[in-house]
Amino acid sequence: QVQLVESGGGLVQAGGSLRLSCAASGSISRINVMGWYRQAPGKQRELVAVILSGDSITYADSVKGRFTISRDEWKNTVYLQMSSLKPEDTAVYYCYVRRWRWDTMKVQDDYWGQGTQVTVSS
Repeated sequence: QVQLVESGGGLVQAGGSLRLSCAASGSISRINVMGWYRQAPGKQRELVAVILSGDSITYADSVKGRFTISRDEWKNTVYLQMSSLKPEDTAVYYCYVRRWRWDTMKVQDDYWGQGTQVTVSS
């Protein structure tokens, strides 16, 4: 099992910045993907940014150039630095990790954080 603890959401004005953190604990040795998704009211959950082992990064087009994902392997923590925030970034942000089984080359399982609210006022 993997436990995820998120922090850093809140209310910010448009143009402002926030930093989200997600600390993973438990059986973390097989984690090969860490990242963030978000879900706005009435919309489907969508990828924001993910970082793979080996440091390959994927961003949603809507956040490229404004958000930066990073990972501290020693602290087993993934961060999302959000800048130039827009009202359309308002959503619940969820931390996500995936564990991988190298012996079978298959996904073992996925875990989600409890979600943290980010609200951007215009």
